[in-house]
Amino acid sequence: MATAVVILGLTRIVQLLMIAWMGAANSEPKTVWDRLLIWDTGWFIRVAMDGYPEGFTYAADGRMEGNELAFFPVYPMLIRFGAALGIDPGTAALTVAWLASIGAAIALHLLGTSLYGKRAGWALVAICCSAPVSVVLSMGYSESIYIALVAGMFVAAHRRVWWAAGLLGLLTALSRPTGAAAAIGLAVAALLAVRESREQAWKPLTAAAVALAGVPLYLGWVAYRVGDLTAWFQIQTAGWGTSFDYGKSTAEFLWTTLRSGDGWIPVSMAFMLLVALAAAGVALAQKPWLPLAVYGVVAMILVYGQAGFYHSKPRLLLPVLLTLLPAVVAASKARPKVAILSITAWALFGLWFGAYLVTVWPYTL
Repeated sequence: MATAVVILGLTRIVQLLMIAWMGAANSEPKTVWDRLLIWDTGWFIRVAMDGYPEGFTYAADGRMEGNELAFFPVYPMLIRFGAALGIDPGTAALTVAWLASIGAAIALHLLGTSLYGKRAGWALVAICCSAPVSVVLSMGYSESIYIALVAGMFVAAHRRVWWAAGLLGLLTALSRPTGAAAAIGLAVAALLAVRESREQAWKPLTAAAVALAGVPLYLGWVAYRVGDLTAWFQIQTAGWGTSFDYGKSTAEFLWTTLRSGDGWIPVSMAFMLLVALAAAGVALAQKPWLPLAVYGVVAMILVYGQAGFYHSKPRLLLPVLLTLLPAVVAASKARPKVAILSITAWALFGLWFGAYLVTVWPYTL
């Protein structure tokens, strides 16, 4: 596990140095610290310090706007806890994210080791933590805590520690909407366990039920607070254009971008979406552990099937894990020198790309 933390540390240090180097040449220089606290971080901090609003939010012209109710509670609660200890909210946000990144590295290592062996565990950490949008693991975003929770949940389920799987599954589901996909994956693991042995079947089934309750609980609480059954969905659509359109918007983005080639970032992100689909197909052909496969497929349906900012989709795919498995398996079977050189090349591009997004690219992740 120490090796996993060292790998994480190396990726973070290299990327922070890249951010400082690239940021110094930007027309609007900011400190590295400021760049790690941009965009969604402000929303999380407002939830942590001011709580959730009582209802919908409207602009001066009467148009509905997005508000803090769109953001699930686990990460803001941890920021609030840090602030209650006297830590500055921004510092608390990054402290939680960085500690969660360490937890994510350890959980990823344990998951890869459990499924494919120790070398695969190290490869999973390196490939995930140096992916093109892995910069969010250093930012005030919820990806680091979500990856730590979802990977930890699957480790616990694979090792049949059901009380831990259920608790981690509930926290995963209360971290972000795709936690629903993780809960479904845990339910599959529970059903497999019950099929193998009916003895103490209540343990895996209870774990699955607890995890499955997470997303409906939060959405139901938002509906009760606002007084509208579809409140959370309306807030998401009003603020971020997010709605489930069965992949229509994603298909239109791919078609238009690859046809017109308007900007290298949109084109590169279009290719990332296509490569992720191909990688998922290869992973499924390799017949991975069924709960992880089901989680990955459901999570990808949610990401590809929703309208919203196209430049956020690669970030939303980072915790899916299924798309990383072909590279992880290949690295675990390759000669050590080949695996190290391949992952290093991947990391140099991925870490540079993430640094570019927070220093030069003007839009949110």
